[in-house]
Amino acid sequence: MIKCVIIDDEPLARLIVKEYLQQYPEVEVLQECNDGFEGVKAIMQHQPDLIFLDIQMPKINGFEMLELIETPPAVIFTTAFDEFAMKAFDNNAIDYLLKPFSKERFDKAFEKWLSKRNTPSDINDQLTENRQRTADENSRVVVKTHNQIRIIPIHDIIYLEAYDDYVKMHTTQGMFLKKRTMSSFEQGLNPNEFVRVHRSYIIKLDQLTRIEQPEKDVHLALLKTGAKVPLSKTGYSRLKVVLGMK
Repeated sequence: MIKCVIIDDEPLARLIVKEYLQQYPEVEVLQECNDGFEGVKAIMQHQPDLIFLDIQMPKINGFEMLELIETPPAVIFTTAFDEFAMKAFDNNAIDYLLKPFSKERFDKAFEKWLSKRNTPSDINDQLTENRQRTADENSRVVVKTHNQIRIIPIHDIIYLEAYDDYVKMHTTQGMFLKKRTMSSFEQGLNPNEFVRVHRSYIIKLDQLTRIEQPEKDVHLALLKTGAKVPLSKTGYSRLKVVLGMK
């Protein structure tokens, strides 16, 4: 059986997807979800093969929901906003369905997934990493810690630290892990507020108290919390430019 979950805040949209799936006897719809929080729980519980996911939903959007899943299932987006699907995922999405979509268009998307079902995770990784982020996402980061989902405002970040496949977010609320690359953070953060000072570090400028030089060619950024962040040669040069130092 093919296990599916439908995640959409519109009951009619969920009903349409469920009706269209009825012609596929090998498909079992395990759960319908109203928002991203329910979606995360359903995916963790059922481990579906495929989800039909809306983008604009209350609380957290579909993109943020995907980032909370360690190994996301294959995704077919269902959205009323072409700017979130067509422009951002023209090359990487498994498929997107622009509401209102026909049965023929739905079947095409489903068949497309069937042909690619052996490699869904790689496609989804590209999708979540390369897309354009919404204004809400550029002002916050959604993280999952234990069994809780927390929304961290960007202005609470003190500095970011690369940590294997994750990023350590050092914030005023504590430290959180986010499965995302440093480059992705760098592209989304305001360059007037955050500076990448090292391959493994991004600091918030208003947290900087001074720059120390413990030895020749070694520079450290001392932050208000007392943390000392190493500066690479390129990062030190970049920081001097931002601060107007000669």
